[in-house]
Amino acid sequence: MMGVGKSTIGKNLAKKLKCNFVDVDKLIENNEGMSINLIFKKKKESYFRKIESEIALSVLKKTNSVIALGGGAFLNNSIRRSIKKLSVSFWLDVPIDLLINRLKRTKKRPLLNNKNINETVKKIYFERKKIYSEADFKIKCNSLKTEEIVDKILKLYEKSGNQI
Repeated sequence: MMGVGKSTIGKNLAKKLKCNFVDVDKLIENNEGMSINLIFKKKKESYFRKIESEIALSVLKKTNSVIALGGGAFLNNSIRRSIKKLSVSFWLDVPIDLLINRLKRTKKRPLLNNKNINETVKKIYFERKKIYSEADFKIKCNSLKTEEIVDKILKLYEKSGNQI
């Protein structure tokens, strides 16, 4: 879900694991030469989702990487199947009130532009929750600090028997 801290957690996790960190949204922005907000404005969401799918599917084939996907990427069946086949997935679940608090300060979220933030975040969260629950692990972030979340992920990852 947008605003949960995927990029921050991902960077810290990659550092601890001594591996690469890949932020799919940043890759998209670099490849397109514009922000995601601008891509949505100029080329529409369908174009963004197509590019997101291509880049995410390519990145998922890489090894030794921690990958932060955009909040909508896991909704894509192809991406989700690839994740389940090639990697271990974590759903960072943040309480809606905290999410709303974080997201009302940003202008970089195209799905929230010009909308009632409270209603929109709740709607998106509840629409996506069922699919997010297909992740291998759910981390209830609540009031956890970044390092605590990273440590939880590391423990779960080690228990899963996977190797970097």
